[in-house]
Amino acid sequence: MVVARAAVERAMRMQEVIVRALSGTISWLQAADILGIHPRSLRRWRARYQADQLYGLFDHRRRPSGRRAPLGDIQHIVRVYRERYRGFNVRHFHRLARRDHGVRYSYSFVKLALQEAGLVPKGRARGRHCRRREPRPCFGELLHLDGSRHAWLARCPAERQTLIAVLDDATKQLLYAQLWPGETTEAVMTALQSVFTTHGLPIALYTDRARWAFYTPRVGGKVDPRHPTQLGRALARLGIEHIPAYSPQARGRSERLNRTLQDRLVKELQLHGVATVAAANAYLREQFIPAYNEEFARPPAEAHPAFVACEGVDLETLLCHEEERTVGPDNVVTLEAVPLQVAKQPGRRTCAGLRVLVRRHLDGRHTVWHGPRCLGVYDRHGRPVDPATAPRPTHARAHWARGARSTSRPISGYPPKRPGGPRRRGPRLPIGPRA
Repeated sequence: MVVARAAVERAMRMQEVIVRALSGTISWLQAADILGIHPRSLRRWRARYQADQLYGLFDHRRRPSGRRAPLGDIQHIVRVYRERYRGFNVRHFHRLARRDHGVRYSYSFVKLALQEAGLVPKGRARGRHCRRREPRPCFGELLHLDGSRHAWLARCPAERQTLIAVLDDATKQLLYAQLWPGETTEAVMTALQSVFTTHGLPIALYTDRARWAFYTPRVGGKVDPRHPTQLGRALARLGIEHIPAYSPQARGRSERLNRTLQDRLVKELQLHGVATVAAANAYLREQFIPAYNEEFARPPAEAHPAFVACEGVDLETLLCHEEERTVGPDNVVTLEAVPLQVAKQPGRRTCAGLRVLVRRHLDGRHTVWHGPRCLGVYDRHGRPVDPATAPRPTHARAHWARGARSTSRPISGYPPKRPGGPRRRGPRLPIGPRA
């Protein structure tokens, strides 16, 4: 029988104390105090010693398990973590080790092996501060959107990007995640357009009170629903409820998602040698998001999804920057210092003074609308992109038609006009009756 060294030392110490008590050197009460056990338990150990000598003092409950893992497997797990995945949390490392390195042991076993090797600290269990809100039952009933500014590219530590992520409340499924230079209205609308096109329109959207999300008159105060932002206007037209969060604890799911992504995504991008934002976004779409959903996503409480198909909805017209403007006397309308020259419109002599809607779309194009009629399409610099649109004029009234005047039909009873020659100016003479 193979016995651990600690068990042998314990049995020999117990033998020494029992022999001293049998010889009368110490009393049995003193022997029980030395061993730290009850006198009644000491009497049972004395009977075992008298029956089987030293072998009877071994604790058979502490024998090595027959199902113990081979030492080589444990060394392989520790070596892989130390050489390649140092700094990864245990759950992240366990998933990668099972996928890429053939580790077949459970998460608890791997965590215990790393803790015994001193590679992972033993954390204290934290108590729950408050009761967690139950998730929504249907897929698409509530979406969480948040941006996290962080040094996502470990190979470029001086650069910081913003990760825009969209999470479903019912399934914990990551629907969208992309790196952007900043948390802007354009980035948020692009993320929502991708989610709406892929899955449909949700019932509600949960965000913080950033500048692009809500108008807040006082810092830290309540939002003003009477002054919607560009995103608020678009969500209201789509019929999506926009819910503001008044504390980080209120949007705890978004905060935990950001913490998980900052821990896992940074290490995986560094592990695969990703050093550019384009490569990082490609890795997110192709590898990270499917792997994340495979590990963390769960089925919803109700099978019927709450997403509404957006067929027939012009998302390009709704998810944009839209402002109302008045066309100037020179038929130019301006949006954020970009002048847009309105061309001559059929049926109108001029568009000056007309109240129009100017939209800047997510791809940078500008459009000018008067009701349902589009008056012009322009690029991000204000140049017309429609071939039928005239080039930008050089003076105020250049959009007026300069073609030849139309000739009137001859009136019956009057002679036709003489061809050629200048028209005679001056008062008309009375014409008498014809002979």
